[in-house]
Amino acid sequence: MTEGSLLSGVPMGTFDAEGNYSPRVITEDNLVGTDLNDLVGATVLEFDDGDLVIGTVVKIDRDEVLLDIGFKSEGVIPARELSIRNDVDPHEVVSLGERVECLVLQKEDKEGRLVLSKKRAQYEKAWATIEDLKTRNEVVQGVVIEVVKGGLIVDIGLRGFLPASLVELRRVRELQPYIGKTVEAKIIELDRNRNNVVLSRRAWLEETQKEQRGDFLNNLKPGERRKGVVSSVVNFGAFVDLGGMDGLIHVSELSWKHIDHPSQVVSVGDEVEVEVLDVDYSKERISLSLKATQMDPWQVFAEGHAVDQLVYGRVTKLVPFGAFVQVGDGIEGLVHISEMATHHVDSPDQVVSPGEELWVKIIELDTGRRRISLSIKQALEGGEVSAEYREAFGEHAYDAEGNYIGTIEFGEFTPETEAQAAWAEYATETAPGDEDTAAAPDDEDTETAPSDEDPEE
Repeated sequence: MTEGSLLSGVPMGTFDAEGNYSPRVITEDNLVGTDLNDLVGATVLEFDDGDLVIGTVVKIDRDEVLLDIGFKSEGVIPARELSIRNDVDPHEVVSLGERVECLVLQKEDKEGRLVLSKKRAQYEKAWATIEDLKTRNEVVQGVVIEVVKGGLIVDIGLRGFLPASLVELRRVRELQPYIGKTVEAKIIELDRNRNNVVLSRRAWLEETQKEQRGDFLNNLKPGERRKGVVSSVVNFGAFVDLGGMDGLIHVSELSWKHIDHPSQVVSVGDEVEVEVLDVDYSKERISLSLKATQMDPWQVFAEGHAVDQLVYGRVTKLVPFGAFVQVGDGIEGLVHISEMATHHVDSPDQVVSPGEELWVKIIELDTGRRRISLSIKQALEGGEVSAEYREAFGEHAYDAEGNYIGTIEFGEFTPETEAQAAWAEYATETAPGDEDTAAAPDDEDTETAPSDEDPEE
């Protein structure tokens, strides 16, 4: 049998001339004169608190992770030191065999283990990165991990605070939907001593949309009409998303009628058509109007009514110089105290009460000043009833000129509505032969002229 067949090519020892065999040298004793303790100590790494180390994940438990860093014992990362996120599962942060960088917190715990922190190593590196980004006025990116009082916490390697007022171009009320989303933001405040990082997503949005807003504003002209969606309702008006920017409808431009709050007219999500009133290019503000797209009720009233016509209304308010009467939707007129009765009146409450419904005659219609003057005493004299009331009474209740004659010539006519009954009462009072002073006032009962302080002067 040959040497090669015995050892499959592995070299053997040697034989001298006398045939004595000397085995091959497999190991060499290189420890002669070396202290074994010194040798072992030279192969074991030493660390100080605050050092950065890199190791391999060898075990993952619910409350800690073990890391092999070449130390005499394994390093341990407590679960709370794995991530800046609260209550995380260690398996979601690291995996077996992964190489991880950590910061030494404690050289030995009570069990002789090295205590490490992954999140603080990230924190140290993140500060350097964030300070550089802040210096260069660049954007930081991170995942929203928590909703706190006043805003959001963003994971940017450390906990960055994003105030609610700076999440969007306008303040948002519901922050929960942002959890888990990756956002970009500008760093607006940085204080390492206080561990304080404040972010602004709005600043980033404004910067990225500035060019788009410029183009949008340049294409927006006063007087044109645009469709949009109500994005926010506030005390002073409503914001409308026009598809590129938000414009404001001031509360005074929401309705022709008086309203106490914008929510009486619009709600978030409503699709509306608005008219552009003004575009402030320097401040990037758009003023809108909703009522400008609607018919002016004063104009509608003026087109359908005329002086000397009779209308039915409700007393809304008494003032020292008369009473206001609503005669249409959002339309009020003044019955001056001198027009309340054929006799002298000291106080309006001697004649009418708030909420009372009655007939009045239009004696002045000023659409320019948006004022209507009415008269109760002249309504008692009869006259043409405005068109919207004629149908309610029936054709037989009027003569050819539109004057009400129902209860005079047609005794069988029975009022069916409150309006009919009210006018029937007045018509009866002014019927031929009636002795009522409403039909023929005495000279002693004529009204006095308005004083210099009178608003009707």
